[in-house]
Amino acid sequence: MPLSKIQTTTGTAEPGQLGRTLIHEHVLIGYPGWELDARAPKFKRNDAMIRAVDQMHELQSHGVETFVDPCPMDFGRDPVFLAELSQKSGMRIICTTGAYFEAEGNTYTFRHMPMEELVEIYIQEIEQGINDTGIKAGAVKIATGAHKVSDYERKLVTAGARAAKATGVPVISHTQEATCGHDQIDIVTGEGCPPEQLVVGHSDGTTDFDYQKSLADRGAFVGFDRFGISLFQPDEVRIANIIKMIEAGHLERVLMSHDSIVCWLGRPFPYASSFEAMLEMLPNWRSNHIFKEILPKMRAAGVSDEQIQTILVKNPARLFSRGLQ
Repeated sequence: MPLSKIQTTTGTAEPGQLGRTLIHEHVLIGYPGWELDARAPKFKRNDAMIRAVDQMHELQSHGVETFVDPCPMDFGRDPVFLAELSQKSGMRIICTTGAYFEAEGNTYTFRHMPMEELVEIYIQEIEQGINDTGIKAGAVKIATGAHKVSDYERKLVTAGARAAKATGVPVISHTQEATCGHDQIDIVTGEGCPPEQLVVGHSDGTTDFDYQKSLADRGAFVGFDRFGISLFQPDEVRIANIIKMIEAGHLERVLMSHDSIVCWLGRPFPYASSFEAMLEMLPNWRSNHIFKEILPKMRAAGVSDEQIQTILVKNPARLFSRGLQ
């Protein structure tokens, strides 16, 4: 039965309470097997918590009220850490159920599990809580690799769509190299979820505005959610294509974020030897970058405060309310 309220790590919320929302950010991330790497820097939980609280307070100074962390269950997800962070910082945090794409996920168990059991696990994490924590997932994470959806990924995306259909939570996706967005829409809508319940993530990983527009034409939300990651696209391209989306009548389909990470578990293969080295490579890859650098550029290019309010406040609320009963 669909939920009536949004699940957060510390309770529930109404759509109108979300406020200014970052739709795709991460607190902790670790590639599967990170804990086996004896040469990696040791994870220091207390230091990580202090750093995370500081970042949440920084975001609150920019008016952010809700932080969505769609970390897959096999990629370092820690709902207890997120709940404690929410309590200590006052930031509303939403976590997810769901697993990562085949090439970078932990695949053995779910590959051999019957589909119906996988769906039940996702629903259980939404309705009852993750493991024995009582902390409930507020969305489903799906993920696909580059250019082609594997059989394994199709299974997981299908399971995620069925769980979202049953509970009413939104589906937040990862796409690799800004591909397979239409495959994701096909699978999710084929299981009975409306496209407005899905955000096709990392769609800003291409210069191809026609691709981005085509996702919005089908009713899905389009994630311009990697601001600051210049390895994939310059921010100027992201801004220009958001403006094109607005001009094309798709303001209400745009979502913005950074896909930033507060603390990395292990080493951030394959891009750098350490998280610190990666941050040196990407000096703008911070969860405050949109507010400090991007919004002023958007305003200078003619985007109004009302349009920014739609992207950062109204659109996330619309996404999370679509499946509620």
